[in-house]
Amino acid sequence: MNVKEWVQQVIKPAEIEKYLVNGKDFIDVKSIWSNLSECTKPDKWQVRDILQKSLDIKLLSPKETAVLLNVEDPDLQEEMRAAALEVKKRVYDNRIVFFAPLYCSNLCVNSCVYCGFRSENCAEKRHVLTMDEVRRETEAIIDEGHKRLIAVYGEHPQSDADYIAESMGQIYATKRVTPTGNGFNTIRRININAAPMSIENLRKLWKAGIGTYQVFQETYHPQRYAELHPANTIKGNYRWRLYAMHRAMDAGIDDVAIGALFGLYDWRFEVMGLVYHAHDLERQFGIGPHTISFPRMQPALGSFVSENSPYLVRDDVFKRLVMILRLAVPYTGLIVTARERAELRREIINYGCTQTDASTKIGIGAYSEKKQQKENADKVQFTLGDERSLDEVVRELANDGYITSFCTAGYRCGRTGDKIMNLLEKGVEGKFCKLNAVLTFREYLNDYASPETRKVGERLIQKELQEIERMPFFTEKRLLPTFRTYYERITAGERDLYM
Repeated sequence: MNVKEWVQQVIKPAEIEKYLVNGKDFIDVKSIWSNLSECTKPDKWQVRDILQKSLDIKLLSPKETAVLLNVEDPDLQEEMRAAALEVKKRVYDNRIVFFAPLYCSNLCVNSCVYCGFRSENCAEKRHVLTMDEVRRETEAIIDEGHKRLIAVYGEHPQSDADYIAESMGQIYATKRVTPTGNGFNTIRRININAAPMSIENLRKLWKAGIGTYQVFQETYHPQRYAELHPANTIKGNYRWRLYAMHRAMDAGIDDVAIGALFGLYDWRFEVMGLVYHAHDLERQFGIGPHTISFPRMQPALGSFVSENSPYLVRDDVFKRLVMILRLAVPYTGLIVTARERAELRREIINYGCTQTDASTKIGIGAYSEKKQQKENADKVQFTLGDERSLDEVVRELANDGYITSFCTAGYRCGRTGDKIMNLLEKGVEGKFCKLNAVLTFREYLNDYASPETRKVGERLIQKELQEIERMPFFTEKRLLPTFRTYYERITAGERDLYM
C-alpha cells in the first residue's frame, strides 16, 4: 500500500458518528463565548465558592471555569494560585513525576502550518528509527536515570500502529545494569503521543502494554483549526481528532491525555475546550483525562506562524491558564515540559503541576548520539527552552521541597481508569504515591545522583520518611511494615519494589 492509499483508509467515519449527540460534537462555540462574556467582573464570594468546589476535588462546570478566566483582581488571583497549589497537594502531595520524550520518527503526511514535521518542509531531515536505534536511544535514556518515557511518532505508514507496537516491545525489553552494579534498570511505563487511530489499531497498542495515550487537539476552535490544517490531510478532519480519546477508551485504554497548543487561538477558549473535553469523557465513559498538557507554541524550523501567531501567550497569561486548569480539573495530572525556560518552568510548578521532563532531546536519534538541540536543528519539531540534565532539575526541585518520583506502581497494580479517578478524588492515591515516590527516589539517589544532588536528596528523603511515620493513614492501613522492608531492600541494592 502506497502513502496515498494509506491516507485514504485511516479515517473511519462510523468511529466519529457514534459519539456525536444529534449529529453535533461536544464543542459548542457559541456556548463557550457566551459563558466567557456573561461572567465578566465576578464577585469575590462567587469565586471563593468555586475555589471550595475545586478543593473538594470536583470537576468545575464550564460556567464556573469562565468565572475564573475572568478574574483580573491581583489579590483574588493570588487566592486562586494558593488554592491551586493546595489542590495539587491534596491529590498528589509534593511529588513531581519525571519522564523523557523519545522521538521515534519525523515522517508525517500532514501539513500543519506551525510544525517542523509538516510534509512539505524540505529543511527537515526525515528518519524513522530502526529497532536497533530504538534500543540504543532507550539505553541512553535509562542511563540518565529515567524509568518512564513518552514515545512520539509522526503520522505516516512507516510509523503506523504496528511499528509503534514493535517499538514498544523493544523499549520494554531494553535493560541496563545500574552504575553501582546492583541489578538492572528498565523503562517501566511507556506513554504514547501519536496520531488519532481507529479502535482496531488502538487495541494493538493496548495489547503491547501502552500506558497513557496522548493526543493534543491543538486548537478546539473549528474555524481556526481548519485554517491551520489543510482539508486534504488526515489531520484536517477536526472530529476525527476530537474523538481520539473516546476511541481509545473503547479500545480498552483507560488512561488518556488531552492538551491544546497554546498560541494557535485565544487562550481562554482553549481552556474552555479542555474543560468541555473532560466533561464529555466523564459523560460517556465516567473517566476524565489522566493528564492535561498545555504546551506553548515554540519556534519551528521553516514555520512563519510558529513565531508570528497573533495568539502567542505571554508568561503572565501562561501562569494564569495553568492555575485555572488545576482548579477546573482538580483530579488530573498537569504536565509542564522543557519547551519552557528553566526559570519559568520552576515557577510554573508552583501553580499545581505534577509532571515534567528533563535531559530532553527531541531530535531523532539525539540521545544515543548525545546531540544538543543546535546540533540537530534539522530533525526537531520545535525549539526547546530547557536542556538541563535530569540530575540538575532533580536537585533544583529537591531544594524547593519537591520529591522526584519515577513511580509506575499504580498502573501495574491496576489503579487506572475509573479506579484511579475515584482514589484521586478521595486523596487516597496520593498517599500510595508518596510511598512509591520515596522508594523510586531512593533508587535514583543510589544509582544516578551526583554527589551534590545526593546531599540535597538525602535531606529531603529523611524529611519524607518522618512525615510517613507520622501519618495516621499508613498506620491504620498497616502499610508501614511493608514500606520499611522495601526501603531497606532498595537501599541494599534491590530494584523495582512498589506498594
